[in-house]
Amino acid sequence: MSDERASAPLLLETIKIVEGKTHNLSYHQARCNKSRQKLFKRTDTLNLSSLIHAPQTGLYRCRIVYGEQLHSIDYIPYVPKEMRRLKIVSADIEYDLKYANRDTLNALLESNKDVDEVIIEKNGCLTDTTISNIAFSNGRQWFTPEKPLLEGTMRAKLIDEGFLHTKEIRQKDLPNYSQVALINAMIGFKILNHDTIQNIIKGK
Repeated sequence: MSDERASAPLLLETIKIVEGKTHNLSYHQARCNKSRQKLFKRTDTLNLSSLIHAPQTGLYRCRIVYGEQLHSIDYIPYVPKEMRRLKIVSADIEYDLKYANRDTLNALLESNKDVDEVIIEKNGCLTDTTISNIAFSNGRQWFTPEKPLLEGTMRAKLIDEGFLHTKEIRQKDLPNYSQVALINAMIGFKILNHDTIQNIIKGK
């Protein structure tokens, strides 16, 4: 293995498991394949379904860390994080692959302890929170930023199903929307309290 590959960062997939059943595994597998090909030039498949031996009862976060090969796999009981206060923060962050190292994202949230989550603004456009993709509703349709930090698996599924539409979204556009939702593998599509978007607009 070359020094470059030996020092390559590890990647991560977080998969929802409910009563022994994995959710959206085909989307996780597709992202795993794409990430390994991009980072390591690998065209073989790290077969996630053969690696997962899920607990048969309860709600779990299956955390798979991998590179060219499997690094580790853990099953962690999942408790959703309460989301009441969000705000927009500008940051020049790169997270186009789901890296296991989240230090930059964690530091951004740590420096904004007055809120539960931050919406990351990059190059003048809204992207993601530190743990999820985002979507906004105008009362008729749901839109998600066309250039997220990370193309999430649940986001991809909802776009494929025609529920989500991609669009450039800037902070100045927020008065056109009435609701905000968070999207990731564990929470699915979670619409936040109706007042949340007004508080984001007002910077509360």
